Amino acid sequence: MAEREWPEQLDEIIEEFADCFDAMERYELLFEYAQRMPTPLAEAEWDDQNKVHGCQSNAHVVCSLDENGRFLMRAGADAQLVQGLMTITAIAVNGMTSTEVVELKPVYADAMGLRNTLTPSRANGFLNMFEKVQTAAQNMM
Repeated sequence: MAEREWPEQLDEIIEEFADCFDAMERYELLFEYAQRMPTPLAEAEWDDQNKVHGCQSNAHVVCSLDENGRFLMRAGADAQLVQGLMTITAIAVNGMTSTEVVELKPVYADAMGLRNTLTPSRANGFLNMFEKVQTAAQNMM
C-alpha cells in the first residue's frame, strides 16, 4: 500500500473538491471553508511578525504547541479565498507533531484541483503561507 500523501482528516475535503465541476464551484467551496476556521486568529492579533509576506491579501498565521505538545495553527485573512485555504491547512496540521508538519507536502492542494484553479499570485501566497507554517514547525523541533 502506498504511503499517505496528506493527513486522513483531509480525505473528505479532497473528495468534496474533486466533485466540483469547475473553478467557480471550487471557489464557492473555499468561501464556505473560510467560515469554518477551527482556530481563528482575531484581527486584533495581526501584526507584521505573523503576516504572510508575499500574499496579495492581508493574511496572518500564528503557530504554537498545545498542552499535549501537538501543533496548533491559528490564522486569519481579509480575503475569503485565502481564509478558506488557511482553514484547510489548519485542519491538516492541527494535532500533528512538529516533525509531521515539516514533512507534509502541499499535494493536497493539487488533489483538490486548487493549484490549477488559483491565479499565480494566489498560488504563490498559498505556498508562502505553507512555508511559514513549516518554518514555525521546524523551529519547534
